[in-house]
Amino acid sequence: MKYTIYTDGACSGNPGPGGWGAVIIDEKNKQINISGKENLTTNNRMELTAPIRALSKIKKDSKIIIFTDSTYLKNGITLWIKNWEKNGWKSANKKPVKNKDLWLELNKITKQRDITWKWVKAHAGNIHNEQADKLATEAIDN
Repeated sequence: MKYTIYTDGACSGNPGPGGWGAVIIDEKNKQINISGKENLTTNNRMELTAPIRALSKIKKDSKIIIFTDSTYLKNGITLWIKNWEKNGWKSANKKPVKNKDLWLELNKITKQRDITWKWVKAHAGNIHNEQADKLATEAIDN
């Protein structure tokens, strides 16, 4: 099965109450929207939570494209994480990697799947990205 996923995270204050949202579309164009919230979190934690929650809904043998408007998420999972692992979870400035718990969870779940990560510009008219953003921001208030 093939899936396309759009994810986003939002925070009201940073830290503050946060929400995440994901739009999951299968190869038959069936769409599932999921979202959630945390009372005290950061925007980056919500950006990481969205794909973790979306991927947990999809079978491991699926082919997946994930769109995110977060360069932190896309660069982190496709580039930086390899060095973090090599360097004992220290960043380039030798400080502990922030959100290590979520990076570990995302890394584990992505290694079990065939995923292509793509960046999409935020608030630029991409209907599914806008929908993920709306899910994330509405989750904060729910």
